[in-house]
Amino acid sequence: MRFVFFIIAILVGLAAGLYYSWVINPVEYTDTSPDSLRMDYKTDYVLMVSEIYRLERDTAKAVSRLSMLGKLSAARYVAEAILTARDLEYSQGDLETMALLADALQNVPPAKGNQP
Repeated sequence: MRFVFFIIAILVGLAAGLYYSWVINPVEYTDTSPDSLRMDYKTDYVLMVSEIYRLERDTAKAVSRLSMLGKLSAARYVAEAILTARDLEYSQGDLETMALLADALQNVPPAKGNQP
């Protein structure tokens, strides 16, 4: 009988916690952008931009997408992402995709206000 009350207490607590967090006081994210991401997630973002670049071959769009990561140059973000990807043991194909974008960005002059 004690076991049944224990299970009921757990279920009631779980239900109350879910109700509170989903209905009464849900988390609201406002004004979040890719520049607030951890470096491993920024690396994933750079990989996604690199994959789009591989298909479109539009360097200007890639630079625009990478500018959402912050004030550094797009080439710098890609270089940092490649180093992080190596540390996190991304596949060779992913590293090559990011390297393709890094090569394309070598010929793009940095925008004013961006650091190299």
